[in-house]
Formats: sequence, structure tokens, C-alpha cells
Amino acid sequence: MRAAAPAGDTAATVPFTHQPALVLELARAQELDVGAIRAAAGLADMPAALTLAQWRELLAATLRAFGSAEAPFVLGRHLLPGHYGAASHALREAASLRDALERLVRFQPRLSPLLVPRLHVEGGLAVLYWTDACRLGALRPALVEMQMSAVASCCRWLAGRALPWTFCFDRAAARHAEQHEVHLGTALRFGCQLDAMLIDAHWLDEPWPAAAHPGAVAASRAAEQAAGAEAMPRALLAALYDLLLDRVGDPPALEEAAAAFGFSPATFKRRLALEGTHYQAELDQVRRHECLRLFRFGGLDNEAAARHLGFHDAANFRRSFKRWTGSTPALLRRGLFDFPA
Repeated sequence: MRAAAPAGDTAATVPFTHQPALVLELARAQELDVGAIRAAAGLADMPAALTLAQWRELLAATLRAFGSAEAPFVLGRHLLPGHYGAASHALREAASLRDALERLVRFQPRLSPLLVPRLHVEGGLAVLYWTDACRLGALRPALVEMQMSAVASCCRWLAGRALPWTFCFDRAAARHAEQHEVHLGTALRFGCQLDAMLIDAHWLDEPWPAAAHPGAVAASRAAEQAAGAEAMPRALLAALYDLLLDRVGDPPALEEAAAAFGFSPATFKRRLALEGTHYQAELDQVRRHECLRLFRFGGLDNEAAARHLGFHDAANFRRSFKRWTGSTPALLRRGLFDFPA
């Protein structure tokens, strides 16, 4: 889904009574020392809301305290739909997989604060993939596992049956891949160019049990409107991705992007540096993801892909592509999303 205008906020927060409280309660149920977890995260007390960085550190400390490769999957099973106000209610009222995924995307700041879910449907395939809302570093693989477990479990509960997802990971096979099979199933792909869940698009509009209730349509719309009224700001990296994806064929210069967010170029650079990134890296990520789409669904050759992404010649595009992916366009095309019909 492409945004028409940026609306990022580096001060995006997570209410403590939402996911942080849930995760700490799950830790307490396992007889873990919640006080020690908070101390390890640098939280002497618990404010009404955590910054994304504080929530990241608290979650990292919780996972260390669990000390188990299956902890992300176990925590993920409890995350969605959750009890996060109207956004969770709207997710529970979803009448189909499409409804659920679109609401997960729309209400991301409440439902998935650290990882930004993005939905793309094309060529008979639905792709749910994630980008960072803030700097995640070494924590990202565990968060991806947690969010995949959350989405798969939530959709299983809402649909009344398990759905045939394929799980793709932007990394080599994990040392504890058996945990992935136990919690996600055997349809696993490692060494992909993004973290994503794939499913045949015909599942998107299969009616779910919520759709059969009297007044279901009105209840679903009311829940979505209420969640919209409680919408929280998107983090800067999430909004910047939106802007760059919308302008992928003619990307703005750094100065133009900074102005779109109300920053001077120097301030914009500092804000991105605080997230452990820089403008070119964020633009390269968007271009890489768009290449995956073009090669999987568009059937474009290098020259056409280069033109689409604003490159002046195919040779420059190939060099950039090798830098983004570590592969050549020809090699990537052969194995990209080899998804069964």
C-alpha cells in the first residue's frame, strides 16, 4: 500500500498497558524475574508509554531471560489480536484474511510497533512483508519470528483453521530450524531477500466466521472507524519507506525528503543516524524490494527495471543490484519466490 504523503514521528510510542504489559505478564507466568528484566532494559519504573527504543530494549531483555530459541514463537502466539484498544477490536471483527491483513497494516503502530507489516497482492499471490520501524539490529530475526507466529496464530483463530502460509526469511537457515517447523510448519524458505509470509491470493476473500454474524458488516465498519480515531503516528523509518516507495521511479533528493518531514537536511541526517541508518541505505532498501516485485510479477528485463527505478543505464543498475542483494539479477530471477500454483 502506498502513502500519498509522509506522516512520520520519531517520537512514536507504545502504551505500556499494551504489548509491554502482556510480554511481562507472560514472563511472570514463567516465573521469570520481571524486576530484573526491567532493570536490564534500563527501566527503573514503567512510564505510561515507552519509546520504540525502550520497547525494543525491554523485549530484548525479556527474550534473553527466556533463554530459549522458541521464546519468540511462544510470545508471538499471544500478541494478536491482543487488547490494544479499538485496533485489536477491529482485527477481531475481520471478515476475511484480506480484512485482517489490511487492518494489521493500517493500525501498525498499535498492533506491530517495531516491525512494519506491508501487504502486496499481485499475480495471484499475497505477500506480507516487514520493514523496521526503528533500529533493530541483531534483534530483528527474533522479532520476525515473533510477528510471523503472531500473524499465523491470529489468522488461524479468526479463520477457524490453519492457513497454508509459506514463510520466507532474509537470512541463512537458523541453527534451531526445528523450532520454525514446530511453530510455523515445514513451508520454510531461507536465504530470501526479505522476511515475508506468502499465501495464494484466493484465500484473501474466503469468508471468516465473523462475517456470518448478524450485523457483521456494520460491526466491522464501526470497529475500523473507532480504530482509525485512535490512530497513532508512524515512526520516521516507516513513513520514509512510504514516501520512497511512492516515488521509487523518481526518488526525492535528501533535501526534498527532509523538507517533506519538516526537517532541515542536517537534522534529517542526524535523525536517521540515531536509527543506525542513512538516506541512501533507506532508498536502496526500497529499490531492492521493488526489484523483487518487478522480477517476480513484472517480467521486466534489466533495461526496463533500470528505467523503472530511475537509473540511466542497465550497467549501473546491475552494479547497484549486486550491492543491494549480493547477487546478480539473472541469478535472483531463477529462484525468486518459487511459489507453487
